[in-house]
Amino acid sequence: MNTKQLRQKILDLAIRGKLVPQDPNDEPASVLVEKIRAEKERLIKEKKIKRDKNESFFVPRPHFDFEKATKM
Repeated sequence: MNTKQLRQKILDLAIRGKLVPQDPNDEPASVLVEKIRAEKERLIKEKKIKRDKNESFFVPRPHFDFEKATKM
């Protein structure tokens, strides 16, 4: 296996969540993003931080089942 193939394999495993043990109790990323957004809004209202002029608006998508998509 050459370096390029090894890199591709590691990337593939990382995307599939196979590099580290997965905790089924972990919340989805969309929930975490929403908590962060709410906390940031609270801090802005309390004038502890300022709104970022270049703020990106990330809209989480519904859960994507990578395993199911690759079997098609």
